[in-house]
Amino acid sequence: MSTIAVYPGTFDPITNGHTDLVERAAKLFPKVIVAVAASPKKRPVLAHDMRIQLAKDVLGHLDNVEVLGFDNLLTEFTRSVNGQVVVRGLRAVSDFEYEFQLANMNRVIAPDVESLFLTPSEKHSYISSTLVREIASLNGDFGMFVHPKVKQVLTEHYQAASAAKRS
Repeated sequence: MSTIAVYPGTFDPITNGHTDLVERAAKLFPKVIVAVAASPKKRPVLAHDMRIQLAKDVLGHLDNVEVLGFDNLLTEFTRSVNGQVVVRGLRAVSDFEYEFQLANMNRVIAPDVESLFLTPSEKHSYISSTLVREIASLNGDFGMFVHPKVKQVLTEHYQAASAAKRS
């Protein structure tokens, strides 16, 4: 049986840090499913369908990576795609406490699914979707943190939002 890894997230937007982690996971596992969470409680800036499409665009160079959306419990989704491993990224020590709690909760719900933590390369360790959105919303240069397609979509989003405020 080939191991299927699931890398979940909101990806609002997908960043170069996310891409780095997917590339690392794709070297470790024969199949990686990037699971884009609907996450309505987080009130994402980009629509779920757009986040899925951007992830597909950004990760299209990886043959063993599939991008799917989900709107249920991660453990349910992971089982539905026959996943055995959930990959999570740790940028800093501050991420660890939350991720540790989440991994333990998932282990209780789905003891057959293992959690694996990966760290991004140092050059991506400070990038977060929240910071990218903040820079983008203030017309800052965020292109070095995301794929060009993501930059285009986010720039258009904030330009439209700004125009709507003026009218």
